[in-house]
Amino acid sequence: MIKPFESLFDIYAVYIQHPVISKWLTIALCVSLFLNTYLFNVAKQQPKIVVQKVIEKVQVPVQVPVAKKERKMSSSTPSVAKAIKKSHQHHHHHQQQQHHHSDIVRPLDEVFSLIGTPEVLTDEEIISVVQSGKMAAYALEKVLGDFERAVHIRRALVSRDSITKSLEGSLLPVKNYHYDKVMGACCENVIGYMPIPVGVAGPLNIDGDLIHIPMATTEGCLVASAARGCKAINAGGGATTIVTADGMTRGPCVEFPNILRAADCKRWIEQEGEKVVTEAFNSTSRFARVRKLKVALAGRLMYIRFSTTTGDAMGMNMISKGCEKALSKISERYPDMQIISLSGNYCTDKKPAAINWIEGRGKSVVAEAVIPGAVVEKVLKTTVAALVELNISKNLVGSAMAGSVGGFNAHAANILTAIYLATGQDPAQNVESSNCITLMKAVNNDKDLNISCTMPCIEVGTIGGGTILPPQQAMLDFLGVRGPHPTEPGANARRLARIICASVMAGELSLCAALAAGHLVQAHMAHNRNTASAAAPATAPSIAASVIQASTPPATPVEKEDPIPGSCIKS
Repeated sequence: MIKPFESLFDIYAVYIQHPVISKWLTIALCVSLFLNTYLFNVAKQQPKIVVQKVIEKVQVPVQVPVAKKERKMSSSTPSVAKAIKKSHQHHHHHQQQQHHHSDIVRPLDEVFSLIGTPEVLTDEEIISVVQSGKMAAYALEKVLGDFERAVHIRRALVSRDSITKSLEGSLLPVKNYHYDKVMGACCENVIGYMPIPVGVAGPLNIDGDLIHIPMATTEGCLVASAARGCKAINAGGGATTIVTADGMTRGPCVEFPNILRAADCKRWIEQEGEKVVTEAFNSTSRFARVRKLKVALAGRLMYIRFSTTTGDAMGMNMISKGCEKALSKISERYPDMQIISLSGNYCTDKKPAAINWIEGRGKSVVAEAVIPGAVVEKVLKTTVAALVELNISKNLVGSAMAGSVGGFNAHAANILTAIYLATGQDPAQNVESSNCITLMKAVNNDKDLNISCTMPCIEVGTIGGGTILPPQQAMLDFLGVRGPHPTEPGANARRLARIICASVMAGELSLCAALAAGHLVQAHMAHNRNTASAAAPATAPSIAASVIQASTPPATPVEKEDPIPGSCIKS
């Protein structure tokens, strides 16, 4: 038994000492070691490969030969190729969603250790991290890097923490929105977006250009009524507009030890200090330029109303920065001055105020049109005299009786806010922006109607804020005023203000005509009610409608004709 081993060792000793054979043995040993290692790794991965092939066979039951597939792809149109690519992307996204919505939740410590790679975590695991207090819900976008997924997870968190528990499965849409534009600019703690219908009125002839008016609203009849006003104004030659002033305002509040110091500072700002304050303010921006300083005292308190141009931006952030710089310059001369608030409500922003009505804020615009008497009767179904009388009694005397400030109109806020929502403006600023006085007068021997709308506080911009969102940008493009004007800063914003004022005039004209003719209730009953779910039998007479018709005198002989297409006012 020992002799065979001895002979084997003798042979090994001979070959291992041989100079050539020993090298070949070493090479053979290395190759063998490498092959064994490779085959071992392949054997480990083989089950995964088999599973993947099974999945592929299940997902794609019909295999197309390579040559045939290439011929098909070469002969297909680019749109087909694009559709195939989109299908693959959708499949990949679907796989990701399945992974994110897995029911398996790992221990919290393990999940938190993987937070740097959120793609390997399920939605429920991330929810558990937030619920444990280890991550703030407002930081989901920053941590995940996937904005839409962050919104989904936040919805779940808010829904489960709410009383109704209804948000998570609600109809508030989430998918396919530009959350990257929203983050850090337009909204925080986003849980979805609110679709609003966008209608179009017009075109309206404004200063010689035919412009369609986009309006985002949920009020039935509003767009149709504005469209009728546009039709009447166009028939008279269109609307003419002018911008009488351009200046966004901010009114800081400061305090002094006594009224003597406050009065001295007021005098200094209004005289030799005006240049110093203006230069300090203007140094903060290429576009912000002080137009006017208005100073007022209330005891030891002093209010400085800065009125400045802001280019094509609405300009509140721009002007606030300039005010801070100007106040720091004033405090160098008056170190005992205490800044109470950067905004002292002397601006005034998003609140009714006589100072805005008198001094103006943003763009001050006037629009005018002359409507021939024949058009008034044919399109508006009333008379010039009736419109003039109604405007005096309602818009002027009625508003005065109510103690209105800037509300001498029928519904300027309706049209303005609808355009604001469509074009990305701040809807809260409709409070002062919709200040408007509507005037009507019979001209040309009392045959025709002159109508004008004066709006001293239209606060708009074509850059910044909600105008960065693609849908709102599309509407600004539609109006031809998107972004900064290339050669004349502020021209696009002023043009948007002109469009709004002319559109308000169209809305005023149509609503006042409906009121003068007694058609308002009829129009809203006919066009502002969804009768699909609860329609009355066709044979049943409408008592309310018959009573209204019986009590309303006809404005013209053709009042009982069918409604005019495109108009919500029943003729």
